[in-house]
Amino acid sequence: MTDRTEARDAFKNRCTNAARTLASCVGYSISRISFDAFAEEDSLEITLREGPWKPDVVICLSNIHHVSIDKPPQIAGSFIDEISLIHLPVLPHPWPADTTDRVRRFDGLCELAWLRIAGPAEVDAVASIVTVYTAMSDDRASTVQNHLR
Repeated sequence: MTDRTEARDAFKNRCTNAARTLASCVGYSISRISFDAFAEEDSLEITLREGPWKPDVVICLSNIHHVSIDKPPQIAGSFIDEISLIHLPVLPHPWPADTTDRVRRFDGLCELAWLRIAGPAEVDAVASIVTVYTAMSDDRASTVQNHLR
């Protein structure tokens, strides 16, 4: 029974864990956005950076259902005022009202993840695959770690 519950909740749990990681990224800057719309699997990759003392964070979304990027042309990078990742369950479970103009819901639509980043630049994306990577900070990576302690 537990295995089925865990399997059923696996994507929701991934979204929850990703949201917790991303919550610490307020104040980071978007250093790069890469979008591939015509590959076998559409993908969006966003790299967040704070500086050498904090780890870089990379958000990878695949099987994109919606993407919108609003960036003033004069900015080269954009700090993050707000960031969220919200699990969007299958029917009949409700979605937030803000999603209605982004993705059309229908029976058979899989669970989705909704990423929102707000700052001078804004990113809004909905996808069925989400992965968040955290790199070692430059400061920590520049010293040899003793794993025997």
